[in-house]
Amino acid sequence: MPRTPAVDGGDAFVARLLRWFDSHGRHDLPWQHPRTPYRVWLSEIMLQQTQVATVIPYFLEFLQHFPTLADLAAADNDAVMARWAGLGYYARARNLHATAKRCVDEHAGDLPRDLDALHALPGIGRSTAGAILSQAWNEPFAILDGNVKRVLTRYHGIEGFPGLPAVERPLWTLAQAHVDHVPAGRMADYTQAQMDLGATLCTRSKPTCVICPLQEDCVARRDGRTAELPTAKPGKALPEREAVALLLQDRQGRLLLQKRPETGIWASLWTLPQADTGQQLQDWFDAHVDGVLEDALELPLVRHTFSHYRLHLQVMRTRVEALKVADPMLRWVPAAQLPSLGLPAPIRKLLQDL
Repeated sequence: MPRTPAVDGGDAFVARLLRWFDSHGRHDLPWQHPRTPYRVWLSEIMLQQTQVATVIPYFLEFLQHFPTLADLAAADNDAVMARWAGLGYYARARNLHATAKRCVDEHAGDLPRDLDALHALPGIGRSTAGAILSQAWNEPFAILDGNVKRVLTRYHGIEGFPGLPAVERPLWTLAQAHVDHVPAGRMADYTQAQMDLGATLCTRSKPTCVICPLQEDCVARRDGRTAELPTAKPGKALPEREAVALLLQDRQGRLLLQKRPETGIWASLWTLPQADTGQQLQDWFDAHVDGVLEDALELPLVRHTFSHYRLHLQVMRTRVEALKVADPMLRWVPAAQLPSLGLPAPIRKLLQDL
């Protein structure tokens, strides 16, 4: 088990980091002005596994449609997914929506100002809860996102993949020990400073150690191990999967879309009818659609990488007469209505290109 290094009494880590942040940190992010609990929470969920530059336009558009937590709670699922489409990791959007409803039902329409209560809400882990409390209310709670793990493992020389519990536990201990030295009223700045340092200087590859405010006491810098720390996750090749989908249009040019189940890949999004094999797709077509599939046109292969596999999707395009059966999970959609629906990014791009 990794040994937890001691934090010095004055904690130069905190003092140097805050001085650097005052001059070089990011002070103009849209969720900082105004810095409300709702805006902080929304930004933290969007920033999970997504970079700031990608998040900003989605954040601003999302706020235009759902300016308050109550607006988000009252929205229907399609409206929420439509505003999230393209940002990926769609479970985040479902959890965001579910949390908004829970806050209305159980917390008088506000996010709770309590670590355990926040942690109990969908999509809010320990680090996200700490980030909300520290940035929205200046509460002394640590965070441990990917940027902070990288900074701490390098600064303290922590061995082992930081995603493992045996490595993560001492990192949490160190993170909270530093927090105990943050001056009153500066927790929001300190939390942002850690994330900024990891995103701009202490980057995954080629960190800019020469201008880092922590270089003097950084173990990885001292020992020439910045390329080795944090320890990489053991590699594993992504499996390859194949699937087939139907791009069906009626005589009016409307597209047939199918809503995905509430769990699994692209959950709750509208997409093209899809199956794992050509025979499964043919059986589905025969049961649901009045038309002929034999003359369908093969479109260019759609390739998309998920976190745990790589998908090769063959799309077949043809015109059909009508649906044989009524199905609430199927909908004929005019092209003009596509922007109002939540579609997976590769499917939206395919339809736009066509």
